[in-house]
Amino acid sequence: MKTIHFLPAILIGLNILACGGKNNEPTPPPFIPPTPEDKNWQFETTPAWADEFDNTGLPDPAKWTYDIGGGGWGNNELQYYTDKLANAQVANGILSITARKETFDNRNYTSARLVSKGRGDFLYGRFEIKAKLPSGKGTWPAIWMLPTDWAYGGWPKSGEIDIMEHVGYDPNRIHQSVHTESYNHSINTQKTATRTVPTVMSEFHVYRVDWTPYAIRGYIDGTLLFTFTNEGKGYAAWPFDKKFHFLLNVAVGGNWGGQQG
Repeated sequence: MKTIHFLPAILIGLNILACGGKNNEPTPPPFIPPTPEDKNWQFETTPAWADEFDNTGLPDPAKWTYDIGGGGWGNNELQYYTDKLANAQVANGILSITARKETFDNRNYTSARLVSKGRGDFLYGRFEIKAKLPSGKGTWPAIWMLPTDWAYGGWPKSGEIDIMEHVGYDPNRIHQSVHTESYNHSINTQKTATRTVPTVMSEFHVYRVDWTPYAIRGYIDGTLLFTFTNEGKGYAAWPFDKKFHFLLNVAVGGNWGGQQG
């Protein structure tokens, strides 16, 4: 079944501030932020946020809303995202997101894009999703995260975390990536890793990200695939110090998903 867990990291910080007393004291040297350090943070064993999809019908409105529309979503995608049961349905412990070939609002496909914004927003933690992926050319499913407040500006300045991406014309190859102002495919500096898993379309697998102030690490079925380390160079390289939320969607076609029809 498709399940989602968020396990918060246990993070402890200490700030100490001091004030000078005399005007003739020497000017202190400029502040240089400390080099990020891997402190081997531990994750809680009980999820602070989870959806086991144990209801029936539409996804739980206390946890999910929808992105709706058909403008291509920045990638020339072909589908119109709806909030209809035909495109997103929960039954028997499984959330099914279904792309359908049907005419809707001048688009020839419909699908769904679920978002947890405002219902599940997170800063650091362990994120696990158990999922089975669709097959067929033109399919482009994704399990990913976007910034809730876009504090550093529009994409890619505020960042993106791709827990799982898959395109149907390249079956069974899983991609895990991040996007930032310094590192993104638009300027050929993409940070990503891939692995071929022969059964992603026939069996459920666990896709996971461990996100701490030091690094974002991606796993498939508990095996490390991707590591992106905080270089201490500011938000252009590491905007991942703000809250992010989940997105679950199946796109049809588009710049990547539709490259081979």
